[in-house]
Amino acid sequence: MKLLLLLALVALAQGIQTRVPLRKMKSLRQRLQEQGLLESFLEQHPYNLAAKYFPGIAVEPLENYMDDEYFGTISIGTPPQEFTVVFDTGSSNLWVPSIFCSSPACRNHNRFNPSESSTFLSTNDTLFIAYGTGSMTGVLGYDIVNVAGINVRNQIFGLAETEPGDAFYYTPFDGILGLAFPSIASSGATPVFDNMMVEELVNRHLFSVYLSRDSQAGSFVLFGAIDPYYTTQGISWIPLSAETYWQISMESVSVSGAPVACSSGCQAIVDTGTTLLAIPIRALRILLSRLGASSSGEISCEAVRSLPDLIFHIHGKQFPVPPRAYVLRSNGYCSLGLQGMDAPTEEGELWILGDVFIREYYVIFDRANDRVGLSRL
Repeated sequence: MKLLLLLALVALAQGIQTRVPLRKMKSLRQRLQEQGLLESFLEQHPYNLAAKYFPGIAVEPLENYMDDEYFGTISIGTPPQEFTVVFDTGSSNLWVPSIFCSSPACRNHNRFNPSESSTFLSTNDTLFIAYGTGSMTGVLGYDIVNVAGINVRNQIFGLAETEPGDAFYYTPFDGILGLAFPSIASSGATPVFDNMMVEELVNRHLFSVYLSRDSQAGSFVLFGAIDPYYTTQGISWIPLSAETYWQISMESVSVSGAPVACSSGCQAIVDTGTTLLAIPIRALRILLSRLGASSSGEISCEAVRSLPDLIFHIHGKQFPVPPRAYVLRSNGYCSLGLQGMDAPTEEGELWILGDVFIREYYVIFDRANDRVGLSRL
């Protein structure tokens, strides 16, 4: 009995924390290729990745999940109804499909049934989120949201009623759990992590992310704590330049000791909901040429071993991304994990540091101090 009490006190002293295991699944690109649908899908779903970061609107261009995908499981309601979601630091809303949705994309995913939850509270408020390939509409409601054992009570979330198009149809996740700031939440909905902080469900007002490089197991989002196992190289803290997305300032990007892009400084968003490195079109052309890739990003797999690191200069330090991270291999072909976009900000051009970057670092998203921490893996 004394031992159990001691263990409980130790756990309490270490703070409240919860780890959500993430699983890496076969990519949307691979699934579409296997079904012979990739070419037609890309033709029918042109999109503007930059639209996700336009002020005042929450956007999810889901083709970003084409190459690598990490998902976790949450539950909503009493008794709990389970959903697979993307933990997305590039948006702020939580939403899942509902039984009121008859879109094909809803019918082949888990749908929330409010009548089966004794703790659900309805509202008359509506939700609209624009996507790079369409949109979703729905209504807002309140219920208990369980994230790896933490019960967030009276959490507002979206119940999707329409999901036009078939982009959602092919994705293995049901919905999105946004982890960015309240300032960009559609319909003024309070994000899940904000409620965790308000309800004192986490000891520290931060969460951290580890994305495994190869295996399907091991990835996680850890709420309320930093796992020291992943910070043995030390933590580099970078102040945010805006409290909207997890946005920081970069000084430049270099290759083999020479600046190749962002030479006058630029902005970058650390975004778990974006698969690739999304960079300005002009910078993309320079990098494709410098790295010996075609205009579509394809490169000889034999040439990969001689490629240089991409060096990101941030807050006075260097953060390398090696070729094993930014070259994607699929069915014997190699391509660069770079994607072009143009989304200029008042502070300069915008880069998106997606999963290609994040897999190289243990990333800490610190709300208490408005900063991002990076620890080399």
